[in-house]
Amino acid sequence: MKFVSTRGRAPALGFDDVLLEGLARDGGLYVPDGLPKLGADVRGSYVDVAAAVTGIERGVLEAAYATFDDPEVCPVRALDEGLWVQELWHGPTLAFKDVALQLVGRLMDAELAKRGERRTIVVATSGDTGSAAIAACVGRANLDIVVLHPAGRVSDVQRRQMTTVDAPNVRNLAVKGTFDDCQDLVKAMFADPGFRDELQLGAMNSINWGRVIAQIPYYVTGQLAVGRPCTFSVPSGNFGNALAGWYARRMGVPIERLIIGSNVNDILTRWIETGSLVAGEVVPTWSPSMDIQVSSNLERLLFELVDRDGDRTAELMVRFRELGAVEAPRDPAIAGARVNDDETIAIIRDVYERDGYLVDPHTAVGIGAARALRRDGERVVCLSTAHPAKFPDAVRKAIGEAPPVPERLAAVLDGEERYEVVGNDVEAVKRFIRTAFRS
Repeated sequence: MKFVSTRGRAPALGFDDVLLEGLARDGGLYVPDGLPKLGADVRGSYVDVAAAVTGIERGVLEAAYATFDDPEVCPVRALDEGLWVQELWHGPTLAFKDVALQLVGRLMDAELAKRGERRTIVVATSGDTGSAAIAACVGRANLDIVVLHPAGRVSDVQRRQMTTVDAPNVRNLAVKGTFDDCQDLVKAMFADPGFRDELQLGAMNSINWGRVIAQIPYYVTGQLAVGRPCTFSVPSGNFGNALAGWYARRMGVPIERLIIGSNVNDILTRWIETGSLVAGEVVPTWSPSMDIQVSSNLERLLFELVDRDGDRTAELMVRFRELGAVEAPRDPAIAGARVNDDETIAIIRDVYERDGYLVDPHTAVGIGAARALRRDGERVVCLSTAHPAKFPDAVRKAIGEAPPVPERLAAVLDGEERYEVVGNDVEAVKRFIRTAFRS
């Protein structure tokens, strides 16, 4: 299988090259030139399903998911009548990003070892990607990593999960700005060919196709657990998680619809409702990983919705970046709902009081969207994206006490933090990265 850029002007590459390249040289995102159809016989353990979906060898998959604390990897729990929760947070950093990154880190390191090369991974995070990417890189012989997070706009737990890691190949930057600013800085560095090649940059954000393909298997296992065609409700910011569900549906998984849950940073829901992509100011919320106004992975979906026309996709994305607004095609199989902060807290409280089950604020947004849009008789699986202990302030506000702290999280809460603070300045970030790993 070959992979092509959504903007149509970069060379087609094989999977190993796409994994290391990240962002295409024309500024687009890589997508496969075709998608296989999954047979009705795809079932078994999580590794069985992942092997069938991704084609990745079992040994690598087994090593990646041996780091999870549940043998089912992404178990499904019944909640309300007709509503299930799929827990994606049983990995090392207690967030759904581990599902992909524990695999991607191993694949990248192995491929670099074959080539005798090294990469500097540069990651922008709205909270969970950073710690998951660090966990994927620690101890990898051929990877260094620099993580950019928006200063003061991630939870204390999320920040400490990144900044207390004491490893020679890990550095953290707090950027005075929003996640969108961090994401723009990363894209600007990848758009500078000289700097990109000088530092041998690599990506672990969901601009990397490896992230997307590694998330498709849990849509398969989630649907199998329900046993009939179902809908998935996805709390979404950067759209990578939801995009994996869209590809799963196209590959033949019996998914009826995708419901996108947004907080008040609701660019995706407004696009779904009106067909207009209009960026606004980023508003801090109880669900900070979704405090985003530019959802990078939407470009991949728009490419599919304009019949894979790279020129048209590039025109849409350039116009959006220049004007902050553009009319964009929609998919009728995608619905959307917004859940504000007060509603988020109320949902955490309600689920806890009714079901004795504790959810984090992002999962609460997904549950709220599912409740708002669920049709009669529709079976809905809500993706639970993070352990509630990562957001103790929101949980405390909802139920009057902090959530229990898992053992694997407790150690980071008392560690010494290590990070630099920089302005929203690409040249300052470049200077930091150039010297970050010099002995």
